Amino acid sequence: MKFINELHEGEKLSGIYLCKHKQAAVTKNGKPYENVILQDKTGTIDAKIWDPNSLGIDEFDSLDYIDVVGDVNSFQGSLQVSIKRVRKASEGEYEPGNYLPVSSQNPEVMYKSLLSYVAGIKNPYLHRLLVSFFEEDEDFAKRFQGNSAAKSVHHGFIGGLLEHTLSVVNLCDYYCKTYPILNRDLLLTAAMLHDIGKTEELSPFPMNDYTDDGQLLGHIMIGAERIHDKAREIPGFPKKLESELKHCILAHHGELEYGSPKKPALPEALALNLADNTDAKMETLTEMFASAGQQKEWIGYNRLFESNFRKASCEQEGSVHGI
Repeated sequence: MKFINELHEGEKLSGIYLCKHKQAAVTKNGKPYENVILQDKTGTIDAKIWDPNSLGIDEFDSLDYIDVVGDVNSFQGSLQVSIKRVRKASEGEYEPGNYLPVSSQNPEVMYKSLLSYVAGIKNPYLHRLLVSFFEEDEDFAKRFQGNSAAKSVHHGFIGGLLEHTLSVVNLCDYYCKTYPILNRDLLLTAAMLHDIGKTEELSPFPMNDYTDDGQLLGHIMIGAERIHDKAREIPGFPKKLESELKHCILAHHGELEYGSPKKPALPEALALNLADNTDAKMETLTEMFASAGQQKEWIGYNRLFESNFRKASCEQEGSVHGI
């Protein structure tokens, strides 16, 4: 079996993969086919079964492990598999750890780094609030460390939420050192809590899909509610401080059309939006280039960025002049 990030156009695919999604569809000519998304720990790939009733196409469902034979093609700049044969795999034929994408960083090290930021918050109410989430609520802490930060696009892997949050906190810490206008305690608390709603918006792996609350409310609303609930349990928590913190959460996507109920109206809210956007987009590029492998040319138009990308041609170390 080849991992998905090792596949190239024109190859034959043969091996066991996790069926992340399966859906029946019909072509413009009325012919039935099936959309399938295959997954392993390196990512996902779109696949099609053009003749679901043909010999060699056995029954299987979403979240089954399936033994697949097919051709790797290119469609609109992305790789796609045309499945020729498929069967449901049996337990013992596969190692589940090969099929769940995991952060490349050590989760224990990341969480300790996050807790060090918690310890550095001087405002007693904000510090108490963070402790109630990240140290005292064991169920939340477990989900926070295991969740992804998104269904797709960026940080869509186990530990992705923790990795993304820590990156955003690091950026916000830098902002605070550079721009004295920012209230460090407020901004860093907001950075640590900005995506806590994703622990309820997205289901655990291997599904990693939107829950009912995720569809109906979204992580921004869920996060603001959880902050309100925890703050009410802390005697004397200032109402104005709670409102400022919740505003940062509600505005962290920056624009109404990107899902924020409010646009940033505090410097800390704007800084959080910039840090969140920076990390999300740079991680998206990182994953995009990783999927391209050793390809050095233009890798195709990306709808998120509305642009075509390639890596810079300059070498990483030195130059022809030894500089």
